[in-house]
Amino acid sequence: MLSERELERYDRQIMIFGKEGQEKLKRAKVAVVGVGGLGSPVAYYLASAGIGTLLLIDEQKPELSNLNRQILHWEEDLNKNPKPLSAKWKLERFNSDIRIETFVGKLTAENIEEVLQGVDVIVDCLDNFETRFLLDDYSQKKGVPLVHGAVEGTFGQVTTIVPGKTKSLREIFPNVREKKGKFPIIGATAGVIGSIQAMEAIKLLTGLGEPLLNKLLLVDLAYNTFDVVELR
Repeated sequence: MLSERELERYDRQIMIFGKEGQEKLKRAKVAVVGVGGLGSPVAYYLASAGIGTLLLIDEQKPELSNLNRQILHWEEDLNKNPKPLSAKWKLERFNSDIRIETFVGKLTAENIEEVLQGVDVIVDCLDNFETRFLLDDYSQKKGVPLVHGAVEGTFGQVTTIVPGKTKSLREIFPNVREKKGKFPIIGATAGVIGSIQAMEAIKLLTGLGEPLLNKLLLVDLAYNTFDVVELR
């Protein structure tokens, strides 16, 4: 049941998907894997939407070069608080009605089932395909939807994977090669792509609209192009 406080707080979105949709968000647990450039807006907007439990996963501490895009981390966090704990502190003050769980460390084949136990949706906010494919394998094994996002420069991409209904991440990107070293990124690019990822998670949980199933959204903000590639 929604409290009077929640009915008032989420009034504008309840107008879209009703009390039933809001209650679905309240009961949901979403894992945000990577609490950086993409994970910051994803976590912010999922917290603002009233997701009942957010699980924040990362192994790093914020660095100065992160702050052009990782808006959940501030100067006071630099080289001190691991990203999940840094984000948890802000999000708990942003929305005290939701639960924030954290895992500080690296996901591995040995710990992933324990860490992600009970999660309804996984949001991939990572910067490497090694761990993305680990998430993909878990998603396929457990039947948990996975929202993939990636950014570089002014480019971004998003697709939503639902086991049994869509291609897996490994099938979509069979020959991917990891890039070494730093890559360019503008914060606004991560903000746009992360916001789309958050919306995909909300759509999956409420039944609103049409998620990007078997579709890859490609964005170039330098020229304001948004293209959808059919993956069937």
